[in-house]
Amino acid sequence: MRFLSSPWCLLLLSLGLMASDTSTTLADPRQTENVLLVTLDGLRWQEFFSGCDESLLSKEAGGVRDVATLRRRFFRSTAEERRETLFPFLWKTVATRGQVFGDPTLGSSARVTNGLFFSYPGYSEILCGFADPRIDSNDKKNNPNVTVLEWLNQKPRFAGQVAACTSWDVFPWIINAERSGIPVDAGWQPVGPHVPPERRALLQRLADETPHLWDNVRYDSFTVQAVFELLETRQPRVLYVSLGETDDFAHDGRYDLYLDSALRDDRLIERLWNHLQTLPQYAGKTSLVITTDHGRGDDRVSWKNHGKDMPIAGFIWMAVMGPDTPALGRRENTEVTQSQVAATVAQLLGEDYHGAVPQSGAPLPGVVRGPAVSSLPTPRTSSPIRISGRRPAPEESRFVLHP
Repeated sequence: MRFLSSPWCLLLLSLGLMASDTSTTLADPRQTENVLLVTLDGLRWQEFFSGCDESLLSKEAGGVRDVATLRRRFFRSTAEERRETLFPFLWKTVATRGQVFGDPTLGSSARVTNGLFFSYPGYSEILCGFADPRIDSNDKKNNPNVTVLEWLNQKPRFAGQVAACTSWDVFPWIINAERSGIPVDAGWQPVGPHVPPERRALLQRLADETPHLWDNVRYDSFTVQAVFELLETRQPRVLYVSLGETDDFAHDGRYDLYLDSALRDDRLIERLWNHLQTLPQYAGKTSLVITTDHGRGDDRVSWKNHGKDMPIAGFIWMAVMGPDTPALGRRENTEVTQSQVAATVAQLLGEDYHGAVPQSGAPLPGVVRGPAVSSLPTPRTSSPIRISGRRPAPEESRFVLHP
C-alpha cells in the first residue's frame, strides 16, 4: 500500500477540517439570542382573527357610548380588513414575517388544556408547559411549579438575564419571584430601584395621581413604560411582558374600551419591538412570541366572561416571529395547545425544555427552521367552529360550536 506524501496529507486534513466546520455551522444556524414573550389578557380569538364584532356594536350588548364613531373606527366589510384595522402591527408585520396559530376558518385551533379557562391556571400553563389541578384560583399563592423562565434563569448563560413586567399584580406569585429570584415588576407596586432616582420620583407620582380603575391591574401603558425603564439599565435575554386591560374592560362590559385597549396594545408592542431593533443586543437576534391566557364567551352576553362552564373560552390564538421562524403566515389544519408555549420559548433559544420537563407540551411545530422542521400542516382534530362542505371565505364562515 502506497502512502501519500506529507503535503497531500496536510491538504486533505485541511479540507476535512473546513468541511467539518461548515457542517457544524449549517447544522446549527440559529440566530435567536433573546426572546420577548408577550401576553394579552383575555383577548378573544374572534377579534384577533376577525376584528370588530358587529353584534357587539351597541349600548345594550357592548356598553358602547358612541356607536357611530366606534363603527367608523373599527368596522370594515371583511374579516381581513377588520383585523388589520384593530391589530395593524400583529397582522401586517408579525403575521407576514412569522406564523399565526388558531384560525378556525383554516381548520386550525389553539386550545387551553387546564379546563378552567381563567387567568392564573392559564398563565401557569403558558409558563410551565402543563396544566396543574392544584392551580385552581387566582389567589396570590406561590406557584409550586418551575416556569420556563425560572428554568432558563438556572442555566449559566441565562442567569440574571430573565425579567418580567406585568399589568396584573398576581404575577410575582405565578412566577414565584421569591424562589426563582426573577425580578417581576407587577401591578401598581412602587417603581423599582433600577429606575434613576429623578425618573423614579416622576413615575411614582404619575402612578399615585392617576385614577385606578382596578386595584390589581395597572394600565398597560405604565407596564410598557416599566419595560423601557428596565431596558435602560438591564437588557435581559428573556423578557416577559403581560398586558391586562383587555380582560378588565371586557368584564366591565365596555366593548368600545376593549377595542381601544386592543389597538393600543398593538401599538405598544410595535413600539417596544421597534425599540429593540435599535439596540445592538436585540437587533436581528430577537424572537417574539405572543398569545393570551384564555378566551371568552361568543354571544352578546357571554363575551364579557369566561370560565370552566364556557367551553368556547378554551380556544385562543398564538403568533411567533423572529430570525429563525419561517414566514408561513396563518397555519392551516394545525392543532396546538397553550402548553406548547414554554417549550417553544426555550427551543428558540436553543434549549430543550420539553426534554427536561416531559409533562410539558412539545414546541410549536415548524416555528424554528431546520432539517427537523416541516412546514406541512398536522391533521385537524378539533376547532371552535365547524364548517360544512367547501370552506367559504373567512368573513362568510358560520361559527358553530362543537357539541
